[in-house]
Amino acid sequence: MKVQKHRAAASHWLLMIIALPLVMVLVAGQSLANLKVLRPEEKLNLYNQRQLRWEANSNNILKRISNLRGQTGIVVEDLETGWTFIHNEEQPFPAASLVKIPIMVACFKAAGEGLIDLSGKYVLKRKDRVGGSGRLRRMRNGRSFTFAQLIDYMVTESDNIACNILIDRLGFDYINNVFDELGLKKTRLNRKMIDFAARDQGLENYTTAAEMTGLLERIYHRCCYNAVISDQCLAVLKRQKINDRLPRYLPREVTVAYKTGLEKEVCHDAGIVFTPNGDYIITVLVHTWAGPGSAKIFIGRLSSYFYEIFKS
Repeated sequence: MKVQKHRAAASHWLLMIIALPLVMVLVAGQSLANLKVLRPEEKLNLYNQRQLRWEANSNNILKRISNLRGQTGIVVEDLETGWTFIHNEEQPFPAASLVKIPIMVACFKAAGEGLIDLSGKYVLKRKDRVGGSGRLRRMRNGRSFTFAQLIDYMVTESDNIACNILIDRLGFDYINNVFDELGLKKTRLNRKMIDFAARDQGLENYTTAAEMTGLLERIYHRCCYNAVISDQCLAVLKRQKINDRLPRYLPREVTVAYKTGLEKEVCHDAGIVFTPNGDYIITVLVHTWAGPGSAKIFIGRLSSYFYEIFKS
């Protein structure tokens, strides 16, 4: 393994470039016949191209991180060559709705174990109502939805009512045990969505850029428990409707499978970007007091700079 460090001024930046052995991975939705497997010399050439493009874009990226009014945790990982940029990747941040990604995994695992029926119906009740994103807050009591729909709304619209219903169905212990099984040691579910009373008592949900990236990598490589669960998760992430962060400045034709997070003073996005020249994961966690608008632009700009590194 080759590791190269990059430091700027007094700030703590780290650029890791990792030469990985050639591994053939069956990506969801592709057959072996359609996969392009790079020879070692092709992979090395692509690796060197990534480094040259990093050098061309690094000033913009590092300057934008330095100017942020707040803290950020970042991981960008090339799924083809192992080229990786990390910054504060192990620092815990309030998770906001990013925690819905591993909750989704827990839901599909529970379905595989027969604990919930994805086609089974849940009837919306008055007690379920909380604020925030999603369609369910506009639906009348007594409307019924399948658990598959609730999972979809929880992720694609960041619906908090749907998320809380699913938390109640599975329970905190089951969900956090799934987190442990996935190797998510710093990612915790300690309260339900929009439960600010619990937050004021010190109960918060946490995650890190490294753990969210690792989970997305498992999903991409179809080893998030198994290929079925991985494919289910990837399909939902690709249907994401909130597009004001990672995809903000990307071309419309670029496919991104991702999940956002937004709460007071925190703004996140984490996803897999698919390009003809190699796919990559980008996770950006932001804790800022400058407001969500500037944080969304920050994430969008970082995403566009890294896209320049990967697009050709």
